[in-house]
Amino acid sequence: MKKLLNKSIKHIVILVVGLILLNAVSQKVYKRFDLTTDQRYTLNPSALAILDQADSPIIIDVFLEGEDFPSEFRKLQLETRQLLEEFKAYNSNISFSFINPIEDEATRDQSIQQLNARGLTPMQLNVKENGKTSQAVIFPWALASFNDTTVKIPLVKNTIGATQQQLVTNSVQQLEYAFADGLSKLVNPKRRKIAVLKGNGQLENKYIADYIKSIRDYYFIAPFTLDSVANHATSTLKKLNEYDLVISAKPTEAFTEKEKFVLDQYTMNGGKSLWLLEQVAMDKDSLYNDLGKNVAIPMDLNLTDFFFKYGVRINPLIVSSMYSAPITLASGEGSNSQFQSYPWTYSPLAKGNSRHPIVHNLDFLKFDFANPMDTIKSSTKKTILLQSAPLSKIEGTPREISLDMVNNQLDPKIFNKGPQTLAVLLEGTFTSAYKNRVKPITLDATKDTSNPTKMIVISDGDVIKNDVGRNGVEELGFDKYTGQTFGNKEFLVNAANYLLDDTGLINIRSKEIAVAFLNPEKIALQKTKWQLINILLPLVLLAIFGFIFNYLRKKKYAK
Repeated sequence: MKKLLNKSIKHIVILVVGLILLNAVSQKVYKRFDLTTDQRYTLNPSALAILDQADSPIIIDVFLEGEDFPSEFRKLQLETRQLLEEFKAYNSNISFSFINPIEDEATRDQSIQQLNARGLTPMQLNVKENGKTSQAVIFPWALASFNDTTVKIPLVKNTIGATQQQLVTNSVQQLEYAFADGLSKLVNPKRRKIAVLKGNGQLENKYIADYIKSIRDYYFIAPFTLDSVANHATSTLKKLNEYDLVISAKPTEAFTEKEKFVLDQYTMNGGKSLWLLEQVAMDKDSLYNDLGKNVAIPMDLNLTDFFFKYGVRINPLIVSSMYSAPITLASGEGSNSQFQSYPWTYSPLAKGNSRHPIVHNLDFLKFDFANPMDTIKSSTKKTILLQSAPLSKIEGTPREISLDMVNNQLDPKIFNKGPQTLAVLLEGTFTSAYKNRVKPITLDATKDTSNPTKMIVISDGDVIKNDVGRNGVEELGFDKYTGQTFGNKEFLVNAANYLLDDTGLINIRSKEIAVAFLNPEKIALQKTKWQLINILLPLVLLAIFGFIFNYLRKKKYAK
């Protein structure tokens, strides 16, 4: 008996010691398992690298809180909470809270004004429940603070013509990128530099102001002219090589051979570039005259051979597409004038035709008098980023363009040239445009083959152009007449991030997450049925169990 007791005590002691050791190990070793098919809770290595740099508290306030949220946006709320829990589990310096900024009716209007002043615009939603439709206002934003610096993080990915369910699905897929991008602005100091080319008739600063404002959170930005190339070519190239990216936004004056050679050698030295070019001189603004028309003519920037050697060619033609943004014109005179939108085929809407992270899950981009592009066999790898819709045609130049064309009946049969290429990414090793040619100037240590680098060429300079209204610079991609926001700014920000991003942050955009929704119509139709099933079925099953139990009990003990 004593021997048996000692054996039991020994087992208890071993069990207690084992539990203590297991608890100690579990405190040191921590592991979470993602069993979802789409790996939605597995953070991208680039996001983890950003979280690793948070060595002091980051406080995140999320404004997705409220009792009147539609069911679709509760999905976004839940996914946001779960993502931030993953962030916090990985780095304890992350803390977050969900706030309803308009909960207090007494200060509701004041709160809305304060949030609007910070650029946190509200969203009005249709809430369909119990067969009834009502309106709700939410603020789909988050604010992240780190070391006295605060950034705003958009939580909704707007898409033209999307339903609320599609809107939430797109937003959920972009959540990790949105938060990783916002936190990157907080923890990563600016390192890279961008040169905005001037001197060849590029867009004025006020017309690219919104885009520059969007990317200056990431990079140092400065203007750069090539005027000194004629007399100080070597020193100009040396200064240009100090920049990681060159942007040329809609030049209208031809480049000299000396300027081209300096830009060519900048590329050979590994410099990256973003070109927004046009081969046809025509602007929508030039149509707003007494005649309401103008002539589109070819424009020679002396860059055809330059890009041909790299692998692309922009043709002096105009893309016209049935799937396009409307033009808004005024009719009537004085106080009786009214604005009306008309179909305008010269503003084609372009969509990414690949799963490349620059264009993945991107809204339509608006172009104006875009030119078709061809890809040419060369040493570079080419990725077509943007194309017009399949119902497109090509028009030659010179050509008269008139506002009266809005009255023309559109025939789909003549829009038969298929999708036209409007933006191309070039990557890899470039061959110099001046290889085996007489050099226009003498430079130190010229190269015929580049270091690995990247370049994006877009066949329309208006893609980067923002409007300037009475109240100043307007948001890039926003059409004040229709209220639509196109994807121009997001595309161009992604383009700069991709060209300069060495952390792979842009690749988070490719993450696919399947979001399941309930059908609101079926909910309204079958609500009573499922309520009865959920309430009555358990009672019926319990009654059946009780009857069987009593029957068996009586049968057993009756004997």
